[in-house]
This record gives sequence, structure tokens and C-alpha cells, in this order.
Amino acid sequence: MEGGLSSVSRIREGDCAVLKRDDVFKAVPVLRRRKIIFEKQWFYLDNAIGHVYGTTFEVTSGGNLQPKQEVEETNKETKEAGTDNRNIVDDGKSQKLTHDDIKALKDKGIKGQEIVQQLIENSTTFRDKTEFAQDKYIKKKKKKYEALITIVKPSTRILSTMYYAREPGKINHLRYDTLAQMLTLGNIRAGNKMIVMETCAGLVLGAVMERMGGYGSIIQMYPGGGPVRAATSCFGFPKVFFDNLHEFPLSKVDSLLSGTFSTETLPSEPEDNMLAKEESNGLTNEKQTSLQETEGESTTEAAMEINQTEEQETMDINAEDVEHRENKEKENKENEKQRKQWERRKKLLETAALLREKNADGLIVASKFHPTPLLLALLEFVAPSRPFVVYCQYKEPLLECYTKLRERGGVINLKLSETWLRNYQVLPDRSHPKLTMSGGGGYLLSGITVVLDKGKSDSSNLEALKMEEPSSKRCKVQDLHC
Repeated sequence: MEGGLSSVSRIREGDCAVLKRDDVFKAVPVLRRRKIIFEKQWFYLDNAIGHVYGTTFEVTSGGNLQPKQEVEETNKETKEAGTDNRNIVDDGKSQKLTHDDIKALKDKGIKGQEIVQQLIENSTTFRDKTEFAQDKYIKKKKKKYEALITIVKPSTRILSTMYYAREPGKINHLRYDTLAQMLTLGNIRAGNKMIVMETCAGLVLGAVMERMGGYGSIIQMYPGGGPVRAATSCFGFPKVFFDNLHEFPLSKVDSLLSGTFSTETLPSEPEDNMLAKEESNGLTNEKQTSLQETEGESTTEAAMEINQTEEQETMDINAEDVEHRENKEKENKENEKQRKQWERRKKLLETAALLREKNADGLIVASKFHPTPLLLALLEFVAPSRPFVVYCQYKEPLLECYTKLRERGGVINLKLSETWLRNYQVLPDRSHPKLTMSGGGGYLLSGITVVLDKGKSDSSNLEALKMEEPSSKRCKVQDLHC
């Protein structure tokens, strides 16, 4: 078990890792001799392979990574501090080192930690600053001159933080605390049968897969020609996780509900194509044997004629081999294309059979489309007494969806909520809320499905129709029912 755990926690070639520097993240594949550019630094990940995730590396000359060695700071100068900063004037003359001096130090190969130390020693106002101001000064200089990179293992929190900071539009501005609320309200756990409809680059799908741990089944509903799983691939899941991942196009949902879903017979497996391929190989073999026979007959002729005929025949054979190879490649491509189409249709029918059971354990919706038609259609596949969660960046579409669900019935415990997040700085003697905070992380509509009473819903619809119609029409409807 120890070997298995160590192999999981160590960086391996082909893994997807996340680079971290302060609060900036970037997901990259771990490949040898591949140049990585991150935060104005370029380097290679060759030396990182084999180390434990969470290791901090220092970028050295030539783009090589070296594990950072922890050095205890025992500087007397840093211990001396002033009482306040009122007498410090920022006139640009407090630092004795010039830009040329700092550049010369970098050219000599001096590490960033030593450069920061020399900046402290050559600062005339450093000792007069307060202890807090000194810490802030050191932190600022380290960020500028120390090229430190931490390689961490991908997780839902790290990837959601990365996407929200770098490309929030790709995940519909879904904040990581809102995603955590979705996983909790949706009761995501191992062994569930979940339906996920999202247009967040696969981030929500990856979060659900991580929470389920490879146990259970997930049906991903996607618009367009195919699902987008850019963020899902960054998690680095093993192949076992994808065995129970199914996909179904949204364009086929209406036909599946109405019973008109095309269940054409599957095309036969590419055995016929293999037989045709073997027959073509047999024909080419017959051609080659006939050529060899003619070559054997020509051996009775003169030596010059034999050489000429042999050269001519070898040229013909080479030409035929090239043509045969090209035909063989074309057949292989066609067979591969047919095989993929057959597998895709087979998986589509398997997913349709899973949806027809209408016993899903939950529904997660987080898309850029209007949630009302999506939710009303997909709730048909969810079993009673199961949770559902809908995310939207704006409140108004969810209000409309809330109203439609109340009119339709079949759901209870409907809640429309918004999560509020504010980060705090936690440091000795200076813990306080940060001045900047996120303006909004979107809205959530959650609830629980129950058995829909068809008769009750029909009567309620009739009453609503009566209230909307004028009195003259209402009398006629009453007479007809009498």
C-alpha cells in the first residue's frame, strides 16, 4: 500500500499538474523537454519528475528546476525595527543598488534570495520601518526576484480557483464556493446515478467525478456535436473513472421522451470489411506469385536479357507494392472510421436505455442556456425524492424557473439562494477582511422531486384556464362539462 500511495502522490511523466506561484495557477501536462512559460518565467519540468506533489522548486539558469532548500533566516538586521513610518520619505534614493547592479548580480547567477538580502542591506530606510512594513517589503522583493514555482496536484478547488481567476467566462463565472454548494445540495456521493448538464468546460463534470470516486454512473447531457471536457482532462483521472461516464445529446431528449427516438439496428461490426481486406490481400498474393513464375521462366534466356527483365519486374513490383500500401491505408482509415461510428451509436443506445429507466439519483444543471426548458425536460429522468440543483449567473431566469416549477408541481423544498464570499487575511496582530472581494458567484435553485399527481395538475390547469378566460367563454366551458 505504501508503494501505491507514494506512486500516486509523486509527479510522473504524462500527468496533468498545476503550477502555483502565490495566488496564480496554471494547469500544464508534465512532459520532458517541453518549454513551459509561467509568470514571465520559462523552464522545463524534467527535474520535477519523481518528486512529491507540493514541492517548491527554484528556477535556475537554463530553465532547470531545483527543489528549494529551506534556510533559516537569522539576520540581525531584520530584527531591528522602528516604531512608525512617519519619518520615512519615498524619494527614490533609499536604495543604493541600481538596476545595472541588480542585473549584474543576475548575470553572475546569484540566487534571488541573496539578491533580496543585498537589497535589504543596501536600503537606508529598512531599519526605520516597522516590523509589519519590513515583512511587506521582504515579501514584495521575494515575489519580484525569487523565481519559485510550486507544483500541486489538481483538485476541484484548485481548478475552479484557477478558471475563475484566469478565464471566468468559460465557466459562466461559477465561483468555487458556489460549486461546493452545488455538490452538497445535489447529494453527490459514490454509487449515485447522476445526470449532469453543463457548459462550464467540464469543470462541474470533473467535480462530480472526483466526488464519486469512480463508483456509480454519470450521464452527461451536451449541446452541439459533442461534449466539451477541457477542464475534466486537467483532473488527471484514471481510465477507470471514464468507464461509467455516458453522454447523450440534448437534441435527442424530446424524441426520447415522446418515444420516437431512433432505435435503428446497429451496423454490423467491421467483420465484413476485414473479410474483404483478406480477399484483397489474397488477390495481391496471386499477382506476386504469377510474377515470380514469369521470372522463373525467363531464367533460360541470355544473361543480359535476364538482368533487364529482373530490373523491369522489380520496378513493377515496387510500384504495385506502393499502390497496395496506399489502398491498405485507405481501407484501414475507413474501417477505423466505421468502427468509431459503430461504437458511438452503441454507446448512445446504452445511454438512452439508462435514461429510459427514469431512476436517476440527482440532476445538476449549470449552463449558459435558459434553465427552464432544460430543467422541465431533464426532471422526467429523475426518480422521486431526489435532489436537483440549477446554477445560473443571473437571478431572473431562475425566478422564472421557480415560478414554472411551482405551477407544474412534482417538486418540494424549492430554494433560490446566493452565496456570499469574502476572503480574510490571517496574520499575527493584523487579521482583517480583505479590501477586495468577489461581486457575485451566481445563483442556485435547488429542490427535491416528488411523484407528480397528474389528476391534480390537470384540475389546477383547468382552474387556471377558467380564471384567465372571459366570463362568456367560462360559461360555455362549464356547460360543456355539465
